[in-house]
Amino acid sequence: MFNIVIFGAPGSGKGTQSEKLTDRYGLYHISTGEVLREHIAQGTELGIIADKFISEGKLIPDELVVDMLAKILDNTEEAKRGVIFDGFPRTINQAKALKTLLAERGAQVDAVIGLDVDENELIDRLILRGKQSGRSDDNLDTIRKRLVEYHAKTQPLHDYYIGEGSFLPVKGTGSIDEIFDRITAAIDARLK
Repeated sequence: MFNIVIFGAPGSGKGTQSEKLTDRYGLYHISTGEVLREHIAQGTELGIIADKFISEGKLIPDELVVDMLAKILDNTEEAKRGVIFDGFPRTINQAKALKTLLAERGAQVDAVIGLDVDENELIDRLILRGKQSGRSDDNLDTIRKRLVEYHAKTQPLHDYYIGEGSFLPVKGTGSIDEIFDRITAAIDARLK
């Protein structure tokens, strides 16, 4: 089982690159944002709670996300080969919870891809994504709140994963294929 965390600010390209990595390495892609949006669309209990947090640009409580991930890992056969975690963890507490969650299943985080993108480009990407997808959380006010939240709570993961020895920094600008080539070069070097 080979597990990757794809890490970066909102709009850094985590989802786009995760889809390509899924094809390349045969991993199961878990986008916590997508899973939560599905719950919101279905009006589940988790969806109602998540919608309140997301619409305010805040993070979902850890225990809800960890429980959701445990159910996916335990009930999805494809996930047993390896997973790309997209959008999780977002805090050091979540990283520790993920470490425990995987250890309980005889696995670990093998690589953390850190996508580095300038903040102005992030905002431009998210505004464009909002226009194209209709995502209600891709508006300037919410984007700014999400970036403040990211810098305060998620950015410290950079140092945490450097300490764990699994952080692989990747320049997240350029064409999708250029970024993908940088990511796969880093992963392939790690696999050797």
